Order: sequence, then structure tokens, then C-alpha cells
Amino acid sequence: MIRKILIANRGEIAVRIIRACAELGITSVAVYTDADRHGLHVKKADEAYYIGPDSQAGYLSVHRMVNLARAAGCDAIHPGYGFLSENPELARRCEQAGIRFIGPRGDVIERMGDKLAARAAMIDAGVPVVPGSEGNLRDVDEALRLAEEIGYPVMLKATTGGGGRGIRRCDSAAELRRNYERVLSEATKAFGSAEIFMEKAVVDPRHIEVQVLADTHGNVVHLFERDCSIQRRHQKLLEIAPSPQLDDAQRAEIGELAVRAAQAVDYTNAGTVEFLLDADGRFYFMEMNTRLQVEHPVTEMITGIDLVQQQIRIAGGEPLPFAQQDVTRRGFAMEFRINAEDPQNDFLPSFGRITRYFAAGGPGVRIDGAVYTGYTIPPHYDSMLAKLIVWGLDWDSLVRRGRRALQDIAVYGVKTTIPYHEQILKTPDFIAGSFNTGFVEAHPELTAYSLKRSSSDVAAVIAATLAAHRGL
Repeated sequence: MIRKILIANRGEIAVRIIRACAELGITSVAVYTDADRHGLHVKKADEAYYIGPDSQAGYLSVHRMVNLARAAGCDAIHPGYGFLSENPELARRCEQAGIRFIGPRGDVIERMGDKLAARAAMIDAGVPVVPGSEGNLRDVDEALRLAEEIGYPVMLKATTGGGGRGIRRCDSAAELRRNYERVLSEATKAFGSAEIFMEKAVVDPRHIEVQVLADTHGNVVHLFERDCSIQRRHQKLLEIAPSPQLDDAQRAEIGELAVRAAQAVDYTNAGTVEFLLDADGRFYFMEMNTRLQVEHPVTEMITGIDLVQQQIRIAGGEPLPFAQQDVTRRGFAMEFRINAEDPQNDFLPSFGRITRYFAAGGPGVRIDGAVYTGYTIPPHYDSMLAKLIVWGLDWDSLVRRGRRALQDIAVYGVKTTIPYHEQILKTPDFIAGSFNTGFVEAHPELTAYSLKRSSSDVAAVIAATLAAHRGL
């Protein structure tokens, strides 16, 4: 029985885990750096400890996290996502220290974090993969020879990459030559490894991922799929569960493939198996994320299953309380990533003080966030402020509710992606439930919106600004 959890993260995901702990009667322990002294996760946790001036000294330090967990009397660590969440060393150090790591074993994290090892495991398990190199590329000449064999376009990828980084599409030999050194540099800087491989580019695919849960007793289930096709430069903007683009036969097929993938690597805890769906209806394994996903709330909304609580229960040795046939879905859910970015200025980050904040509400609406009026967004971390999640009984009602919720939520003082999401929901292709990963590039007009404010809005912003300057 887990009694006390150190949350090795910050922001909205830390708040999300704290809420799960509260419902399970578990003591939550937050950590913070200088920039997060006034963070909402620090205010909400049962205990909070300072871990250093910056991320490198704090959120990215395996040694500090494990030592603090022991000193604070924690019997488990939840890594959230990002930072150390897919660091196999943290999982190993937890095991050595007698602390439960709320995630898979270190060797599984390491294997699935290596794109080539994961690819080999899927081939052995009979899960379809995109044609590509059998190992890491030795040099650009080998890359050029292989590209001629499999045909352009191709994708150069960092072997230990993730999060949409270390990836470049090449449509010709000239582009491949230009991008080869760039990907090597990105791989080295972002992931500490100069290893890259190649895959055939699936042109304008759908990006479909499947949520899986696996306990330590050999039980593995899937919780249906999420459609993550709406993305910019390989970064997801919004996610939908289930996908409005799959029929029941495809849904059953991809769910079975995801379970097979998890079983093939002896996976435990929550994970996500990501696939590409081509124009001919064929699924290809892309990668497996060995952690909780940013978009997990949409799965919770359609299944009624609390994924964070299940993570904690699995780490505590409990078997899954349901079998595959018990997992049902109802309706559709959509998550909007509310980022502090300016879509009209190439999505440039917009950090600063939030002068006013109004959360959306009403039936079928959920907010996972960590901001409040007066909060200053630090420039050191990800630009996501909150996640707006909506549910609808059918696709049309989901889109309508999404529009209403986006009109409800308001953030003043910084630029956000809220108006950009509003434009997406007005697009005929999206309304029809037909889109792929090329959606954003195909709709440059989405940034051509105008921000209209009423006179009362303007007056309120001025008043809030004056009050902030006066220290009121």
C-alpha cells in the first residue's frame, strides 16, 4: 500500500497527481525551484520542498529526487511527463532505494526509448512498422543509398528522440544532405546521442495512439484510441478520443496491436502505443511512450477510468480491477492545449504575468491547469498553461461544446492559443471529422483572426493592470 508520493514534476501535471493522491488518501509531496515558489502545485500539495535554483539542479536530477524522497519518508515517486519521466536511471535508482517508481521498469523504458530496439521488438511481435534502416546510419552516404532503395520522401530520426524533436523530412537527395548534419546536431544536443536512423515517410497520415494499462500480474488492456493528427511541427495541438476517423473494425485492430506491443516487451503501468494510419487504411507502429501522456484526460472522459489512480494502484502491486470486455466508451472527448504562445507570430512563446484568468465550466467541461490571476509564467519551462477538455455524446455536440468552452475560458496579460483553436473548430474539414497531420500546413488562414474585445473587457484589463502596478 503506497502511503506517500513524491511528485517529480511541476505545473498542471503535478496538480493532477496531487488530486489523485487526495482521493486515494495518499500524502502528496511537491518539489519546486526558484521559478516555481508560487506555483499552484506547491500550494496544493501536503508537503513541498525546495530542490534547487533551476531545472538542471532540480527537476532533472535523479540523485536529488531519490534522496529527497527517502528523506521525506516517501515510498513512491511519480514522474509525471517530461523531465525524468522516461529516464531509466530514475526507475533503477528507485528500485535500489526501495522506492516504488510509478511507471514501467528501467529496462523497459530504456528499450522502448531506443527507437531501433523498439522497432525490432515490434517486428518480432508481428506489429507492422514503417520500412526503414535496420540499424543506425553510419554516414550520409549510407543514408543516400538507402533513400534511393525505399524511395523519397524519407524521415531522418534521432534514435533516442521524442517529443517531436530530432525529426526531419527529406523529399530529395539534396534535402537529405542538408538535413543529415542538422538531425545529428539536434540528437546530440537534445538527447545526448549522435545516433540517427531512417524511415520511409508516410505522406499525410493520421496520427492515432492507443492507451494501454498493464499490471504486474500479466493483465494488459487497451482503453481505446486517441486521434492526435492536429499538430504543428510534430507537436500536438489538440487530441480527440475516440478517433472520428476510424470504423469499428479499425478500432478493434489497432487496440489489439497495442496490447500485443505491450505484451511483447513485458510492459507494466500506463503507456501509449503510437501509430500512423496511411491513406490505404494500414497501421504502422511509430513509438511507445513509457509514461502518462499530456492528453490522458480525453481517455478518462470517455471511459470513466482515472488513469493516474490506476498508475498508483498498479505500482502498489494491485491487479487491474477490470478485464478488456469491461472497458467501455461513451461519447467523444477533445483536449485543447492552452499554450502561452502567439499563433500570429509563428507561435512565439508569450511569458509574463496573468492579469486575469477565467476558467471554462458547465456540463462536460474540465480544466487541468496550474495558473491563476496574478501568476507569472516563468520563461524556463514549457509554454502550456492549461488543458481544456470537453465531452459530447456525439461528434457534432462535441464540436459545439468545444466552441462554447473556448469562448468561456479567458486569459489576459499574455498571448494564448485559444483563438487559434476557435479557428480550427470553424474549419469545414475538421467539422466533417476528416483531417491528417498536414492539416495545419494546409490551413495557413487559421492565424488570420482578429481579437475583438468589448469596452468592458478593455476597461477591466486596464483596471487589473493598474492594480498590479500598485501592488494591490
